[in-house]
Amino acid sequence: MAPRLADAARQQSAMSLQLFQKLGALKSLTFRNVGPHGADVYAGTFENGQLEFSISPLDADGKAAGVGLRPLGATAAGPPRRVGTAAEVGPYPVIAEPAFGAPGIKTLRPTNLDGFPRRDTLPVVIWGNGGCTFDGPTYTDFLSTIASHGFLVITTAGTPPAGPPGREASVDDLKAAVDWAVQENGRKGSPFYGKVAVKRIAVMGQSCGGGLAIDLGADRRIGTIGVFDYGSADADALKKLHGPVLFINGGAPDFMMGPSKATYEAIEKWPAFYGSLQGAGHGGTVMSPGGGEFATIASDWALWQLKADSKAATMFIGPKCGLCTNGNWNTEAKRL
Repeated sequence: MAPRLADAARQQSAMSLQLFQKLGALKSLTFRNVGPHGADVYAGTFENGQLEFSISPLDADGKAAGVGLRPLGATAAGPPRRVGTAAEVGPYPVIAEPAFGAPGIKTLRPTNLDGFPRRDTLPVVIWGNGGCTFDGPTYTDFLSTIASHGFLVITTAGTPPAGPPGREASVDDLKAAVDWAVQENGRKGSPFYGKVAVKRIAVMGQSCGGGLAIDLGADRRIGTIGVFDYGSADADALKKLHGPVLFINGGAPDFMMGPSKATYEAIEKWPAFYGSLQGAGHGGTVMSPGGGEFATIASDWALWQLKADSKAATMFIGPKCGLCTNGNWNTEAKRL
C-alpha cells in the first residue's frame, strides 16, 4: 500500500475486523470489470452477504493508492447502498477545458463569464481526486455541479507536469492550481482577467484527495476545506488549518468513516460540520446523477462559505438544518 492508504488501513483496522466478522467466511472472490477510473473491481461473496471491492491502479512504486468497498444487496454489515437523489444543479451551463499554459490542470467553470464579477462572484474550488490520481473522469459530473453554481473549479488532469508518468498528485500540484487562478485573474487577455474572487478559495477532495485538502489547508489563501471519505491522524496538519472544515463520509461500509469522525473530533478551534450518509460506502454518491447528494453538499458548503448564501447555509445550520433533519444522515456540528 502507498503510505496514505497504509495509514488509513491502520486507523480503520478495528472497524474492518468487525465488518468482516459480521460477513462471515469468504466463499468466493470474482473479478467483475475495470471501473471508470481504472480500478479493478471484484465481487466477494461471504457467508452472510456480498461486498464489491475496488483497487486503484498501482503507483510508480507498484503500490495501491486507493481501495474501496460497498455492499451488494442486503448484508450483515448494513443496508444496501442507495443511489440517492440527483444533485441540485445550479443556473450556469458549464464548460470543462485544459488550463491555459498549465499542463496537468483542468478547469470547469460557467460557459459565459460576462456576468462576473458585476452580477455574481466567481470564487475558486480546488479539487483533489480519489486515489490522488491526476485524471479523474469519475468526478466530472460532480465537479460540473459545483461549477454550475458560479465557481471556477480546478483539478488535476492528464499527464503529471513533472516526475514519472502515473505518479500520485501532491499538495504542490493543488497549490499550483491556486497559483494559476491568481495569475489568470491578473493576466490581461485571460478570460478570467479581473473576474475571479481570489480571496475566496476552498480546497476539497475525496479519499486520498481529502488528505491533500487537509495539507493544502495550511495555505493562508485557503478559506475553507471539504474532506470527503478521509481522516487524518496528522495532528500538526490539523493545527495548521485556519478556517471552517466540512467532513462527509459514506457511513459504516466506508472504511474511512471512523477516521473521518475522529478527525472532526480533533478539530479544536475552527467551525466544523460532520455528516455520514448511512450505507453509501466509500465514494458515497459520486457516481449518482450530477454527483448526487455529495455534490449538492459540496456546492452548498461553497455557496455558504465563499458567497455568504444564507439559503445554502440551511443545509448545515438552523433548527431545520437540511442534513440534521434527514433520517438517512448522522450529523454533528460545532462552532458554526
